[in-house]
Amino acid sequence: EKTNALGADVVVITGDLVDGPVAQLREHVAPLANLRAKHGVFFVTGNHEYYSGAEPWMAELRRLGIQVLDNERVELRRGSDAIDLAGINDFWAPRFHAPGPDLPKALAGRDPTRELLLLAHQPRAIHEAADMGVGLQLSGHTHGGQILPMALVVQLEQPFVAGLHKLRDTWIYVSRGTGFWGPPIRLGAPAEI
Repeated sequence: EKTNALGADVVVITGDLVDGPVAQLREHVAPLANLRAKHGVFFVTGNHEYYSGAEPWMAELRRLGIQVLDNERVELRRGSDAIDLAGINDFWAPRFHAPGPDLPKALAGRDPTRELLLLAHQPRAIHEAADMGVGLQLSGHTHGGQILPMALVVQLEQPFVAGLHKLRDTWIYVSRGTGFWGPPIRLGAPAEI
């Protein structure tokens, strides 16, 4: 309801939506079928989808009307204006015998004069994104550190933990997300949509 109240052009889910199998969590995820946006609702995998069975989850989200970007790109158009929205798989995918992130595949054949928005679960994708002309990357994964001192640990693996940053000509926004992992607490990293 909070998301729909924003009247968004696009709603994106940048992974780690679930932490368990479809059979166990289907009813809890079902309300996402009610998400509305002028140009659609899009999803990319995070590492927890692979722990939980990414293929069944991708099928379930498609069934709910959410467009899964599996190393893919779509055009979003308003009148004569258009931008590209691309999404790549999570870095953990190959550990589960699934295709990993493939930004060149997602961008193949695109018009380089159009603005490009990338959905990538982990902020560390920003390095390749900046090399390939992405204008804005949206990521998650970090939970903003979740518990204040954890932000220091997260920085060992990820170049950005939360908020808006810039690497060369590419902007990145890292959402703190809406949930948590491990202990059910957030300290110094409030949830956000």
